[in-house]
Amino acid sequence: MDEERPKTGMSGSLSVVKAAAVLVLFAAGVAILVAVGTRPSVSGTPSSAQTTVPTTTSTTAAGAAGSSTTASTAASTTTTTRRGHRGAVTTTTTTAPSTVSVVVANGTSTNGLAAHYSTVIGAKGYMMKTPLDTTAAQTTSTVYYAAGMQAAAEAVATTIGVKSSQVQPLTTAIPVTGATGTDVVVVIGQDLVSAANS
Repeated sequence: MDEERPKTGMSGSLSVVKAAAVLVLFAAGVAILVAVGTRPSVSGTPSSAQTTVPTTTSTTAAGAAGSSTTASTAASTTTTTRRGHRGAVTTTTTTAPSTVSVVVANGTSTNGLAAHYSTVIGAKGYMMKTPLDTTAAQTTSTVYYAAGMQAAAEAVATTIGVKSSQVQPLTTAIPVTGATGTDVVVVIGQDLVSAANS
């Protein structure tokens, strides 16, 4: 009787090598699938992200269709819109009311209008200065803004019912003295007298 000897040696080592090779190939395949499945899309779909940007200035440039990003801080909110693959960027900054100084000047013969509108605007959280009188009578109300404060001036104008066409840059030609260093100067004209009395 021939005794059968257990097979050892080379064929056993070959099975271990095959198993290791299959395991390595499997791990590589999983790694490739994970990499392909988690890579960002390049289809041109708009993306957006939230970031914090401390700023109080405003910049604008025209553009076409695309993506947008919004950033905010306690002092201001910046909205950036990126348009198209190579399009321009539009940035709009809205400053928090608590950081904007506002003075209201009465340009009418009706007493107490500057104080009335100071109260209305102050209720929105703006830093109100002592009301003033204009140097000359005004028929139309105007909201003037210092550099970088156009968005704040437009918000103030909306609060008191002044049209956006009546929001203008602050110059030395305004009919108010004592408004130096103020972010927004509101001149109350005859057109707001009836609104204050209603």
